[in-house]
Amino acid sequence: MPLASSHFLVVGLGNIPYPGTRHSIGHLVLDGLASRLGVSLTSDQEVKGFRATKHNVPIGSADVSITLYKPKALMNISGPPVARALKSLAIQPSNMIVVHDSLDHKPMKLSPKFGGSASGHNGVRSIIEALGGEKDFHRLRIGIGRDQSDPADYVLGLLPRSERVFWQDGEGTDAVWSALLKIMVTPR
Repeated sequence: MPLASSHFLVVGLGNIPYPGTRHSIGHLVLDGLASRLGVSLTSDQEVKGFRATKHNVPIGSADVSITLYKPKALMNISGPPVARALKSLAIQPSNMIVVHDSLDHKPMKLSPKFGGSASGHNGVRSIIEALGGEKDFHRLRIGIGRDQSDPADYVLGLLPRSERVFWQDGEGTDAVWSALLKIMVTPR
């Protein structure tokens, strides 16, 4: 099956000042992917975030480059640095995969999506705005569930240990990797 592109940007959304919270699960997932790929995310002033690139990753019958990126900006204003990273790497939005938390999905569930609205997620909304309304990029929505508390308080609560292990070192990392492979071999 042909590859959609030879270079992909995987963006993990979160809030640097609030590590280990439900809202920062995108950062946690990227840490797990970095470990899997054998790379270290390092601070990069050009893109105002942390990034690492792995070249020659075998996907199907071809090799691709994968850049992992965690913006330093707070979640709700992460769009401008994400747009800067895309431009710096000369990657089209359709070759970007944004990993973010989702209140609408059960904990330890992964839901891929391509395009469409932000569905109430302020980080995704900020990216769409920074890309001039462009919505045609991939999302991996990581379920965090919800409870009866205020959603703003809930997302800033600490991620339970079982979920943290699942997404960083366990079956969740495998599920995310499998979803990435499907995206990378499916032409858009």
